[in-house]
Amino acid sequence: MLIVDDHPMVLEGMQTMLSQISFVHTVGVARNAYEAIEQVKAHDPDIVITDISMPEISGIELAAKIRNEYAKVKTIAMSTFNERSYISQMVQNGAAGYILKSVSKEEIEEAILCVYEGKLYMSLELELNKQEQQRINTAPLLTSREKEVLLLISEGFTNPQIAEKLFVSPYTVDSHRKNLLTKFEVNNTAGLIKQAAKYGLV
Repeated sequence: MLIVDDHPMVLEGMQTMLSQISFVHTVGVARNAYEAIEQVKAHDPDIVITDISMPEISGIELAAKIRNEYAKVKTIAMSTFNERSYISQMVQNGAAGYILKSVSKEEIEEAILCVYEGKLYMSLELELNKQEQQRINTAPLLTSREKEVLLLISEGFTNPQIAEKLFVSPYTVDSHRKNLLTKFEVNNTAGLIKQAAKYGLV
């Protein structure tokens, strides 16, 4: 677990709270996105909990960078803002969870378990309407590799090019592509990208 926030008191408070959760091990803290990336490189944490509003590089940009360069690392966004715009931007940029800084120990425990299991977690305090909640809950559950393939497909790469980038065979990429079409219930690449964009996955 890595905690990222530019306020020392928040870092200290989160560290204290996480130390009370038996299955959580905090590998480090960072005060900005630059430090966070160095820590991710050094410690390869399962989950990064990051503030959204930080100087120079925001938590939104950090989430996108982690998704693109460290696909196995999951990100939970942390904010004082109860605003849908931030939720949408964080999810679109790869965050697997969104919590408010007023979160209780019980809820952060639930959020970590949920995200670790590959699900999307939204803070209980967030006011989402039924349509927004349904859209989040009905997003297909993808593996880390499927997310990588989906992202590269959306960027226009062919199966052989994707295979070269991911160091796998074109047959494996084709298999992932077929799985993605099945999960999104579409028949072609255009439909796949359209549906993935609807769920904020590309």
